[in-house]
Amino acid sequence: MIDGIDDSTCTAVIIDGDEPSGAAMLASLRADPRITTVDTCGTQLRSLAELTPRPDADVLDEPTRWAYYPWRRTVVRILGPRGYRRLRLDRNRNLISAAEQGRLSGLKVGVVGLSVGHVVAYNLAAEGLCGQLRLTDFDELELANLNRVPASVFDLGLNKAVVAARRVAELDPYLAVQVDLDGVSARTIDDFLDGLDVVVEECDSLDAKVLVREACRARRIPVVMATSDRGVLDVERFDLDPARPLMHGLLGDIDGARLAGLSSKDKVPHVLRLLDAPELSPRMAASVVEVGKTLSTWPQLAGEVVLGATVIAEAVRRIGLGEPLTSGRVRVDVDAALDAIEDPMDRQPPDAAPPPAPADAPSDVADLIAWAATRAPSGGNVQPWHIESTRERFSVRLVTEYTTTMDVGYRGSAVALGAAAYNARVAAAAHGLTGELHWHRGDEGTPLYGIMRLSPGSDAVLAGRYEPMLQRETNRAYGSSTAIAPDTVEGLRAAAQAEGARLHILDTPTDIEAAASLLAAADRIRYLTPRLHREMFSELRWPGDPDQDAGLDVMTLGLDPGDLVLLDVLRRPEVMAKLSDWDAGTALGDDTYKRVTGSSAVAVISVQGRRLTDYAQAGSAVEAVWISAQQHGLAVQPVSPVFLYAHDDADRTELSPDHAAALRGLQQSFRRLTATERDESQALVLRLSHAPRPSVRSRRRPWARATKPVVG
Repeated sequence: MIDGIDDSTCTAVIIDGDEPSGAAMLASLRADPRITTVDTCGTQLRSLAELTPRPDADVLDEPTRWAYYPWRRTVVRILGPRGYRRLRLDRNRNLISAAEQGRLSGLKVGVVGLSVGHVVAYNLAAEGLCGQLRLTDFDELELANLNRVPASVFDLGLNKAVVAARRVAELDPYLAVQVDLDGVSARTIDDFLDGLDVVVEECDSLDAKVLVREACRARRIPVVMATSDRGVLDVERFDLDPARPLMHGLLGDIDGARLAGLSSKDKVPHVLRLLDAPELSPRMAASVVEVGKTLSTWPQLAGEVVLGATVIAEAVRRIGLGEPLTSGRVRVDVDAALDAIEDPMDRQPPDAAPPPAPADAPSDVADLIAWAATRAPSGGNVQPWHIESTRERFSVRLVTEYTTTMDVGYRGSAVALGAAAYNARVAAAAHGLTGELHWHRGDEGTPLYGIMRLSPGSDAVLAGRYEPMLQRETNRAYGSSTAIAPDTVEGLRAAAQAEGARLHILDTPTDIEAAASLLAAADRIRYLTPRLHREMFSELRWPGDPDQDAGLDVMTLGLDPGDLVLLDVLRRPEVMAKLSDWDAGTALGDDTYKRVTGSSAVAVISVQGRRLTDYAQAGSAVEAVWISAQQHGLAVQPVSPVFLYAHDDADRTELSPDHAAALRGLQQSFRRLTATERDESQALVLRLSHAPRPSVRSRRRPWARATKPVVG
């Protein structure tokens, strides 16, 4: 069997040991003492079964094969074709998705010139960027080629296309590879190009370069080429522009026939125009002068060849997937990049000064009431209010400029105003003043405002919450899930009821886990929706950022350094776009899931009605519950989902057009879980746990700024 091997043999023989003919061939090979047998299929099968996600049963149960390499005198046991491809290309994900990999498997790529082309062909095969390779070169491998061609002394004297094909076969015996030993000529070019989708041209002859392009242009086949100096890539999209001049017009109007009639000396000006001589690296430009003198031919480095193959692989991937790639030339200049090397230490922001302690409370009672109101919580800490206060009158207005997409219909802002009003009532009571706050819709450009007439009086319950109100804070530490005492739960419910709202507590492990799953899924949608993602990260304040008086200081998130680095990745919109394209990103809700499942309870404050005034009333209940929870030693963090303030499909579509249906399902499930009635509006979702107090608190705008009239 091995006696029939010749120097052109370059494909593996695939043997099915379950077929009679295959079993006979395999037995003959294994009986031959000159043939080596390699069998690591047990390890391959275990690795296949351990992939995430686990392959389907038909892939796991696929019969194994044997690949016989005549030039190696070796037979190797391998997985079946689907399992082999699945395992071999698994580490490509998600740089190349499974769907993209499947689409690329139908691509047919031709490579002309197998010195530089050897590395190109191998890269294309290694990344799974094609389903068929067609290789051509008339030349044989020489020792001088081994500075850049990844072959060996065993390959010397063999055709370069055969050497490349053998290496590809040893990488992937299932990949279809065709070899032409004659190179390209007017006689062979038609057969070579037949059926190809992309051509990689890497031959040395200027005549052949023009011939390939003329033929590809006639057939509307794109051509890519890398030049081993300063990482030059040429792309000619004849598939998109069949009238495009060859080589970007750098050769003028000369055609292949006329070029073939020129002497080597007469071709030099054309070559230099093609190389764009003024842009050559200093070393290459100086070497051009020495060719034929102290140099026998053009110098090339293996690193430049590998770089060119890398850039070509990316170009082929884009063409194969229909991604943007125009005709033209680009340089991927490693030397220039290294000249511009940056020290990451120089980009580190200086250590941020610790946030200042909250300003001392003003001495004037009217100012103190306004100051206390500004210490209320608000979504993203945007503080969407304008506050005015005298000893006789307190008013708070909703400022619409601070709204976000999640603040559907200003409902979240209304909740914040209600919390601010509650604080004002507490501060007033602590200083011998009482009054009833009345909410109103619409006035002078604001959708909601509240007014409280103050007069001397006492309210021991509210006055007793003054100091706890000043200590109220968001605690994002993970904490522990120690059960909350029943009397504490009843006290929280009573606090909500006193403000005209209802509190529902989820405190069993099953209910908490169910809530965590729903909230995590909603968080994923928030990350994957461009506008929601942009607004979410616009609320965060990183060390060195301006406007630290609003928004959320990242140091309050309770993240370890590794999670902070991950958060810096998650704020990149292009990363979210890829996850959305892949319908992936389940990990985006992991932090919420972990925090909620590690909590003692999930609390939901709701109120009858759907008007902004109803949400404001619920906001007072939110603040009352929050303060009461902290008085009982509980850590409190809002974990409100994207869908919280949506009333209907139109609201959910406005929130996230691509995920509106998913939001509907999540919202319905969450309302069922929390036993929320049809005519009730959910104002806020809190997670309650036991945790040490945070070391950093969210900042506030100077209280005087919040009380100045809004201009514009």
